[in-house]
Amino acid sequence: MIGTTRSAASSDTILVIDDTPESLRLIVDALQAHGMTVLIARSGEAALELLTHTANDQSLPDLILMDAMMPGMSGIETTKAIKRSPAGAHIPVIFMTGMTEPEHVVAAFETGGVDYVRKPIVIDELIARIRVHLANARRSYRSRLALDKAGRSLVAVSPAGDLTWCTPQAEALFKQIDPAWDDNSSQLPAALAPSFQQLLRGADERSALKLDVAGVSVEIALSESDQPTELLVKISEIGEASKVRLLEARSGLTHREAEVLLWVSYGKTNRTISEILGISPRTVNKHLEQIFKKMGVETRAGATALAVRMMEE
Repeated sequence: MIGTTRSAASSDTILVIDDTPESLRLIVDALQAHGMTVLIARSGEAALELLTHTANDQSLPDLILMDAMMPGMSGIETTKAIKRSPAGAHIPVIFMTGMTEPEHVVAAFETGGVDYVRKPIVIDELIARIRVHLANARRSYRSRLALDKAGRSLVAVSPAGDLTWCTPQAEALFKQIDPAWDDNSSQLPAALAPSFQQLLRGADERSALKLDVAGVSVEIALSESDQPTELLVKISEIGEASKVRLLEARSGLTHREAEVLLWVSYGKTNRTISEILGISPRTVNKHLEQIFKKMGVETRAGATALAVRMMEE
């Protein structure tokens, strides 16, 4: 069974998965009283069906309350399935459990849960924990959005090496390496997976690997993450072509203007650039005029400084 109950002034959407009607009624009433929209599922199977529909409608819940023990698909199994999907991997899951054994709590966290509350539920405690994890999820989302807009090529993976999310720049590089790679997959491109595993085994932020894959030279390196359940990996294409694409993405220049800017940053004269790119020195100068205008600088030195900064970010 699945269902939806809405508050008139809802802001956050919570999916409650519980097979006990009395427990559902208590939690739904409490969440609605705090202005939240509530989605309901009475089983793990129903929850996965609901999440498929909401993913298609781009209306996924902001947080999931998961009954750990349910007939059929348990809460642990349901959470594993949710976390295998890129669409649901980022949603925080709070387990509701009557179990007290440490191994059950450990299993909940290893599955991807961010917290747990014991049954019978203490409503004030539950609401407080929900508020904390909603705030954390919003900060994480804003960080991802900022990385996307900054043109950073980053990949988030679980400690086991499963893909959690990646920025559009990393996704484009994956497609370049493996055109058959499915961007809805929770798996990395097959050609890259062994190298990612090798990097993750070191788990050292100073570690980096350089490799040639499908005719593309790339470097992968661990980056700092503020999420305990995921590791961030920076993946970069090596070579002039990759730097041109990077400048193009981060500066708003055309492809040719980015090419000219790159060689300017290397200290090349207009005549040398014209010979490298097969265009006239006059055309190089016209491109430079546009570059200065778009970047808000007046000199080659100013354009070079900005270009170097963009390529080092």
